Amino acid sequence: MPESFVAYLRVYEPLSSFEQPLRDELAAALEKGPVDPFDAGSWEQDQWLRSQLAAPPRLLPGETAEGKGQRTSGVLELDPEDVPTGPAASVGPGPLVCPMDVRGRAAAALVGFLGDSDVPLRMAALQVSAETAKNQANKVVTELSDSAVHVLSATWTVPLPWFVVVDPEERCVFSEPGRRRVCWRAAMADARRRVARAHAVSQQSIGDDGPTKILHETGRWLERFHPHSAVELDYGGLVKLMSDADLDADSSAEDVHAIVDAMEAEDGEEVAELYERLRDFWAEFAARERHN
Repeated sequence: MPESFVAYLRVYEPLSSFEQPLRDELAAALEKGPVDPFDAGSWEQDQWLRSQLAAPPRLLPGETAEGKGQRTSGVLELDPEDVPTGPAASVGPGPLVCPMDVRGRAAAALVGFLGDSDVPLRMAALQVSAETAKNQANKVVTELSDSAVHVLSATWTVPLPWFVVVDPEERCVFSEPGRRRVCWRAAMADARRRVARAHAVSQQSIGDDGPTKILHETGRWLERFHPHSAVELDYGGLVKLMSDADLDADSSAEDVHAIVDAMEAEDGEEVAELYERLRDFWAEFAARERHN
């Protein structure tokens, strides 16, 4: 199967910051071997396929036939030395780990699917009734409401407010034969500071809706993690849609930060020009969802 066209915003926390017994479970997963970040999207697909091919099929990955949760072994690892830090930020100690949180994220995605999809598609995709699926998924989401999911994802595009989290100049492009990865990393303290400033500027400029709401939600999400964590914005499977020329032309992080500066300076013309450039760049990729 081709990898899904999904981008990710992830948090990596120090392993020592997790409570028991989760810390031992994560340590065991690291000992077994962390998920290759190049293969994170494929790993998630594999977990879903396994759940559907099980006998009987599971509604969600990472659960038993009775619908009870069981931890999956998926974990990503990051070295604190690979995270840029500002003068007032620190990261670690290592190892930094990001649990994949597949069951909870799948439940939230299923709730969205049930709300947006047409009846024939729901009937074709589900092994149980839509009402049963909705009740089970909502139960999982409720169970996890007191814990922070370490991964946010978006399909076919990147929510523009996510670029506020990172330093535009710290983009990393990793290449291996036949595959490529694009990401940014930031210390948690730097990420929180950038989001707080952008939220205040956006709220003053355009009010509480749209990008301001996303920034508010992102800031609240980041506050749930250890202060010495790291944050990663990863293009994930979106790089499969991008040519080398696309990546060379991609100034999204720079443009989003410039928009915040222009808002603060009350330069509406600059804001409009930068936003138009961003819209034109991402529209090509977002349109493929409708063509898919």
